[in-house]
Amino acid sequence: RQVRRLFRAGCELIRVAVPDLESAAALKKVVAGSPLPVIADIHFDHRLALACLDLGIDGLRLNPGNIGSRDKVRAVVAVAKDRKIPIRIGVNSGSLEKDIQRKHGGATPAAMVESALRHIRILEELDFRLIKVSLKASDVLRTVEAYRLLARTVDYPFHGGITEAGTLLPGAVKSAVGLGLLLQEGLADTIRVSLTAPPEEEV
Repeated sequence: RQVRRLFRAGCELIRVAVPDLESAAALKKVVAGSPLPVIADIHFDHRLALACLDLGIDGLRLNPGNIGSRDKVRAVVAVAKDRKIPIRIGVNSGSLEKDIQRKHGGATPAAMVESALRHIRILEELDFRLIKVSLKASDVLRTVEAYRLLARTVDYPFHGGITEAGTLLPGAVKSAVGLGLLLQEGLADTIRVSLTAPPEEEV
C-alpha cells in the first residue's frame, strides 16, 4: 500500500530495508505488486542479498566490505553481474569504519571518500562496474564536500541525499540546500529526501 501511495505521489524508485530472512520472504510480494523499481537495502548478511536477487529486484544497496569473506562477496557479485543488477555503495557518516575514523580524526569528507573507495575497489577487483555511490552526512557542507572529493576520483553515478535531515520543515530546507548544490554541480543522478515524516512528504 505504501509503495502505491508513493507511486501516486511521483516517486520513481523504491528502497526497501531487508534486515532478516523473514523480510526477504515478504519482499517477494512487494516486488510482484510494485509499479516502481525496487531496491533492496542489505546490511552484513550476504544470504539476504542472494535471497533478494532471486526475487527480481532492480538494485541492491550493499557495502561489500560489511558482508563477510571475499567468497561471500564474490557469490553476491556473481549473481548481480549475471542479472545486470546494479549495486549502490552507501556510505553514511554515522557508521564509518573505525580504522578510517581514527586515521582522519572523525567522519570527515575525506574519511567518507576513503570508505567509499574501499568498497568500490572490492567490486572492481571482482570485475563489477554496475556501481552507484552515496555519501551521506547529516550536515550539508560535509555531504557536498565528500561528493566533490569523490567526483575527482571516480566516474560512477551518485545517489544524493542528506541523512537524518530532520522533521518536515527543517529537514526539507536542509535537503533543498544540500540537493540543490549537488544537482547544480552535477553530483547527483538519483536523489532521496530523508525526513522524519511520512514518506509521501519526502517525495
